[in-house]
Amino acid sequence: MVTSFRRSLSFPNPPPAPKPRTAIHVRSASLPCRTHPIISHLRDEISELHSWSADARTSAWLCDGLRRLKSVHESLDDLLHLPQTRDSLRGADCSESNHLIEKLLEDFLRFVDVHGTFQTLLLRLKEEHSAAQIAVRRKDEAGVAARSKNLGKIAKEIGKLSSDFASVGKSADPPRKVYDEEAEILDVIDGVVEATVAVSNALFGGISSSAAFRKAPCMGLGFGRKTKSVKVEGGIREFRELDLENLRKKAEEDVKNASKKMREMEDRILEIEECGERAFRSLINTRVSLLNVLTQ
Repeated sequence: MVTSFRRSLSFPNPPPAPKPRTAIHVRSASLPCRTHPIISHLRDEISELHSWSADARTSAWLCDGLRRLKSVHESLDDLLHLPQTRDSLRGADCSESNHLIEKLLEDFLRFVDVHGTFQTLLLRLKEEHSAAQIAVRRKDEAGVAARSKNLGKIAKEIGKLSSDFASVGKSADPPRKVYDEEAEILDVIDGVVEATVAVSNALFGGISSSAAFRKAPCMGLGFGRKTKSVKVEGGIREFRELDLENLRKKAEEDVKNASKKMREMEDRILEIEECGERAFRSLINTRVSLLNVLTQ
């Protein structure tokens, strides 16, 4: 990108004497600086994620958050691939900056590990849900109860993943100069870390607290019954409680309707799985790029 240029014109008379130059602060050639387009774009994306967190909690909302998170990490990956960025971070002559980058590497490794575990748990959740559908079609109440119990256990494990982020981004930052290019880069990375924690917690908490994956008083899965239910904040709207008690006594139409609802829920799980997989890969790429800053 060309930031400035000069035009040459021919004059019949000698050009006037140049004006005295005013004192200005000249940056070094180590870009990007605060006004670099990628940094500005990253800040805009992070700001949009803050707005996203206030939206309705649906499976589509979760997928949108994961797509936004993927985009944020792709932008950060682009920033880390710039030679100017690497020169700026490597050129820091203080051990505190190196310590910060090493802490960021630990944080991003934690992100990769936790989201990898989430993908594994979500696969198990999907398999148990499919098995529960088979039990519903067969009106196997014992099978439904067993699968419901397993779903609750897996959802609980997913909810516990948020605790792995307790130490992420908690290190004390050393004082930074306001106009230091390295500080600009580290600040925007801090913003990415904060956004990643927020989206991850919404993902894990939304699934684990959804009524369909909690252990209900009777069967744990429910659909269409007017029984007393517990409202859980943060649960995913489509994952409503399914009541599959006394399947043998239900009309065939009711069983078919329950099966249909479960298939729809399976589709939502698949969508979350696909979006989560893409976000997971972007986390890996960002961590590799950050590692390369120190090693290459």
